Amino acid sequence: MGKRIVIMKGGAAEYAVQRSRFIADTAAVRDEETAQAFLQEIKKKYYDARHHCYGWILEGGRRKKSGDDGEPSGTAGAPILTALERQGITDGLIVVTRYFGGIKLGTGGLTRAYAHAAAQGLAASTLAELQTLRRVAVTVAYPLFSPLENWLQKNEIRVADKSYAENVTLTLYLTPDATETVKKAVADLTAGQACLKDQGEIETLVPLSPA
Repeated sequence: MGKRIVIMKGGAAEYAVQRSRFIADTAAVRDEETAQAFLQEIKKKYYDARHHCYGWILEGGRRKKSGDDGEPSGTAGAPILTALERQGITDGLIVVTRYFGGIKLGTGGLTRAYAHAAAQGLAASTLAELQTLRRVAVTVAYPLFSPLENWLQKNEIRVADKSYAENVTLTLYLTPDATETVKKAVADLTAGQACLKDQGEIETLVPLSPA
């Protein structure tokens, strides 16, 4: 399975051309019910606008849908959906609201305008990779803590939590393909004195750095 890129935090952007205003709003959605609710919210917010066009990709990329809302077929929803696909987004929604300025843009002009507005909306959003990781708790005696921590930092192993009691417990988030390797390395480093407990899979969002 490839990367799952999601809209972590929605954003908004506005683009004007030939006196028409295009307002792009994005949202973090995983299912159609949430997507529909956001679309209706935008329609109420801009109740006096002529068009509310959209594109969404849901359920890890399994469901895609777009709508032109009165614009010529293929000039609005399709370019919005393409903007999501170009970013590799598997869960997200863009709604582009248009206030008509009295000058017709033509099909090519409309397509470019909706594509640009959608891209601006994504640029104003926070995107993240949805990763499935294994949560592993490692408990060691205090004399072993410092060398273990140094090794984890050197190897860029993600430490989600530290707990200090009679011993020290570190909670590690590991990618599935690295889990067994890290477990073995920790056991070797501590001469088998570490107590490792696999706590199952978790999903976590890792924000993407701006391009």
